[in-house]
Amino acid sequence: MYNTSFFKKILLISTVVLLYSCDKDFNAIGDDLIGDDHFGLESEKYDVLAYNQEVTPIQSNSLTVNALGIYDNPVLGTTTANYATQVALTAYAPSIGESPVIQSVVLSVPYYSHVTATNADGSSTYALDSIYGAPEGKLKLSVYESGVQMRASYFNGGNQFAQLYNTDMDTPTSDAEYINFDAKKVGSRLNTGGVLENDQFFFDAKQITDVTTTDGKEVSTKVAPEMRLNLDNAFFQSKILSAPAAKLATADVFQEYFRGLYFQVERSGSDPSNMALMDFTKGKITIKYKAKTDITTDGETLEDRTLVINLTGSTAGLLKDAKSSDYATAIQNPNSAGDERLFLKGGQGSLAVLELNGLAAKLEEIRANKWLVNEANLVFYIDTLQMAKTADGSTDIKKMAKEPKRVYLYDLDNNLPIVDYATDGSTSITTDPRMTKVIYGGIVNVNSTTKRGSYYKIRLTNHIRNIIKDATAKNVRLGLVAIDDISITASNKLKLKNSVISEAPRSTVMTPVGTVLYGGNSSSTIPTGKKLQLEIYYTKPN
Repeated sequence: MYNTSFFKKILLISTVVLLYSCDKDFNAIGDDLIGDDHFGLESEKYDVLAYNQEVTPIQSNSLTVNALGIYDNPVLGTTTANYATQVALTAYAPSIGESPVIQSVVLSVPYYSHVTATNADGSSTYALDSIYGAPEGKLKLSVYESGVQMRASYFNGGNQFAQLYNTDMDTPTSDAEYINFDAKKVGSRLNTGGVLENDQFFFDAKQITDVTTTDGKEVSTKVAPEMRLNLDNAFFQSKILSAPAAKLATADVFQEYFRGLYFQVERSGSDPSNMALMDFTKGKITIKYKAKTDITTDGETLEDRTLVINLTGSTAGLLKDAKSSDYATAIQNPNSAGDERLFLKGGQGSLAVLELNGLAAKLEEIRANKWLVNEANLVFYIDTLQMAKTADGSTDIKKMAKEPKRVYLYDLDNNLPIVDYATDGSTSITTDPRMTKVIYGGIVNVNSTTKRGSYYKIRLTNHIRNIIKDATAKNVRLGLVAIDDISITASNKLKLKNSVISEAPRSTVMTPVGTVLYGGNSSSTIPTGKKLQLEIYYTKPN
């Protein structure tokens, strides 16, 4: 009993110390857990061939999150993100009622947010998450009926294939067969609310209070921040409430009849813009109307009714990029001898390709001497001067480019995670569930003085061990991308394949941010100690 109690106390104290140290700065979480005490081990460093690769238009259907807005990145350029989605009735063959008259049509999509304070009156103050650009940026937002029938699959030559929707599918093209959501939008925009819902729309962090009347009493309900747009009553009166019953009877008929919505953004005059990541699948259109009751004796009794249309089905994230000149030059003209700077950007952006050529040249020596690998790391140092740029030349940290929380290193030849990722079962010890795989790493390490990123560190110990142990194992090329969610490892297909890449990780398609890292080139412009190298700690037999 005494021993059990003693060990419980030790475990409790250790846990408290661990949580306290990690809570101080989640950005250094990987280092806190593993440490860098390599006493008694011998370190060897090897050159890494690393070069840029452009991610051309890429598959973007059915992403778990999508961007909407315009993000002006002072380092990498401007990204404009539109969105298209199918819609679905919550229940088909609904009973509309006789002589329906719409009272309101409201589109709502929740924002990612968190509570920062609870006020004395019981209300809450929120802050929005996943906002990029000016905090109070404005947009000209237009929501249209989509003219594109989005299908999950198609047949060709008797075979069925998944239908792919790419990031460039609202860009003019000479290909008559290529889908263009912009060209096929139908009619006028549907959002008919005030100026703050269209020409000067902004992502509002205020809590919403809904007031309803039940049994003659008003009831208030608090709702977390969300997009709220009043849509055109006349359109939905005609399209939904006055539709032939057969058009609302089944999912396939309805999706042909009402093909979905297309969200399009433009600049709002000279106002700064911004962008949000959103889960549109949680969105809905709520139609409130009055109709004669189904069972009525006088034919005049009206009742309040509600019909809900969900924003679910096939989707497409649609991106346009106006790249900065330095960025465009770097990714469109990669150096076969290795680039001095590695540009990582999500969306329709770029990644880095790594070849462990220095290690390859030493494999026979390592095997012959039977060196044992204790740890292997790649440390990617951020070009902090580049990432400190602002559009107006100021040193205001709020005007600097937002940095990726993580980077992801994977087997590029096979588009699969490396073994160190797969075997890392560590969970997040912060409130952010995306901060798992802390041993594998890739989490940005933030400088305590500048409050900006300084480097990313990834452990690939088991990957290196496998290469050394098995002489038949291929020393595959590795890919490095900017990501937001480490749990997503699937890949999306590029519209235009090349000899280097045909796919890219889905997680990078979903993030609009990027960073600039120092490469493995032996250039004098790379500061001392920040060149990309593979570092391995060995135990060397006597």
